[in-house]
Amino acid sequence: MTWDVDPAGAMLLVLLGAGVLSSCWAWTRAGARTWTPISLLLLLASLAWAGAADLQLAGDAPRTLLVALAGAWAVVGGGPVTAALFDVVDQGDTAGGDEDDSLEHAGELLRGGAWIGALERAGVVGALVAGWPEGTAVVLALKGLGRYPELRNAGTGAVAERFIIGTFSSVLWAAGCAACVVLA
Repeated sequence: MTWDVDPAGAMLLVLLGAGVLSSCWAWTRAGARTWTPISLLLLLASLAWAGAADLQLAGDAPRTLLVALAGAWAVVGGGPVTAALFDVVDQGDTAGGDEDDSLEHAGELLRGGAWIGALERAGVVGALVAGWPEGTAVVLALKGLGRYPELRNAGTGAVAERFIIGTFSSVLWAAGCAACVVLA
C-alpha cells in the first residue's frame, strides 16, 4: 500500500474531512444555521484548492480516501444545504393564504425526500467520479419516474417547484463534491 501524498494533496484531504464533519454538525437543529454555510465555504475552498494546486495523490489508498471523503460529503452535506435553500424559498412563499399551495405543504406531500436526495447524490457523485456523466441522467430519470405519480396527482405548482429546487440543489452539491476528485 503506497501513501505518496504531497502537502497539497494532504491539504485537500483535510478540507474534505473537515467538510464531512461540518456537514454532520449541520444536520443538528442548533448547528444548521452555523455549519451549513461553513460546509458551503469548505466546498468552495476544496474546489479552488483541487483546481489550483498541483496535487500528488499516488497510490490506491490516498485516491480511495479522496473518493470516500468526497462521496460521504456529497451524501451527508447535500441535505442541510438543500434544507437551507428551502428555508430561503419558503420565506418568500406568498401563497396568498392558500395553505394547500404552500411550499411547506408541498414538503409534506413529497415524503422521503431526504432519503431520496441522499441516494440521488450518491448516484450522481459515483457516476461523475467513475467518468460516466451520462449516469447523472439515469439517476435523474429514475427520480423523475419515481416521483411522477406524486407530482401528477398533487394538483399544485408548489410540489413541482419544490421537487425541481431540491433536485437542482442536490445535484449541484454532488457535482461539486465529485469535481474535487476529478480535479485532483
